[in-house]
Amino acid sequence: MEYRVLGRTGLKVSSFVLGTGTFGFWGNNTEIEVAPILDEALAEGINLIDTADVYSSGQSEEILGKLLKGRRQDVILGTKGGKPMGSGQNQSGNSKYWIRKAVEDSLRRLQTDYIDLYQLHEPDLNTDIEETLSVLTDLVTEGKIRYIGTSNFQAWQVTEAQWISERKNVARFISEQSPYSILNRSIEFDLLAATAKYGMGVMVWSPLSGGLLTGKYGFGEAVPSNSRAATFAGNLQSIVDPNREENRLKFEAITKLQTLANKVGMTLPHLAMAFTQAYPCITSAIIGPRTLEQLRETLKGKDIRLSNDILDEIDSIVPPGITLDTMERGWAPGWLQANKRRVLR
Repeated sequence: MEYRVLGRTGLKVSSFVLGTGTFGFWGNNTEIEVAPILDEALAEGINLIDTADVYSSGQSEEILGKLLKGRRQDVILGTKGGKPMGSGQNQSGNSKYWIRKAVEDSLRRLQTDYIDLYQLHEPDLNTDIEETLSVLTDLVTEGKIRYIGTSNFQAWQVTEAQWISERKNVARFISEQSPYSILNRSIEFDLLAATAKYGMGVMVWSPLSGGLLTGKYGFGEAVPSNSRAATFAGNLQSIVDPNREENRLKFEAITKLQTLANKVGMTLPHLAMAFTQAYPCITSAIIGPRTLEQLRETLKGKDIRLSNDILDEIDSIVPPGITLDTMERGWAPGWLQANKRRVLR
């Protein structure tokens, strides 16, 4: 396993991160089901675990809290907050009120005294970033958080936050977490330049494009009964839906990528994961295996690095900075809503 420094922190993290979105009723209901996945990931050298309070409504954090007893000090534990955790008016967002409550709740579920990396799950356009940074600074001072990061931020939001940290002398974000894959390269356009400018680490999620880059789907074909396309709802189901017309371009690209993978003697998933390791600004890629077999197969390719020739061929299939499906960009900014971009008459 390769280890890389997370931004300018000096903290060395594995190039693959164990994502735990499938820990809980979103995937595996009990610690008995996920314990082998966690054990093997740690044995293979993964030292950074990523979760969120919203995953299975807190169950993911609860399971991790139980399974990490006695070895909490051996892992770098990251979680996220800000997404709705109830129907109350103030049970979401990045306000001083909610962030403090969310952190306390995560600490309780994780059965730990501190969170190594606490990340805002998404921007909150209703809350001044200065307010959010002030409460995060308090929590760092109190020892409840060691580092702070963001997720799904735009380049200008990263820049604004860094300016506030400098001018107000408050804690600064040291990392960003964004979606990134061969099919979704939008963060290359400007976000990665911003994170590099401010010395931030970058962890990318959905490196297999929700499962499309496993090669198990075919355009217009029936989906496997145990696949995400069959078992998940909402945006994720649409992203991987083989019968969605908007996905035609992605499947055309996948066919070409599969041909390239065959030519260079590797599987399509290994090609896709190795692609995420090639960009200098990216620290780690988050993997979210639902089974031990999926974890083992993914980790077989952990040390693969792509030559410039292979990367050039990938660029010819999906050009740098391009995403083939706007739904894969993650957070949808509110300013794209019709009432925000039109003068209503």
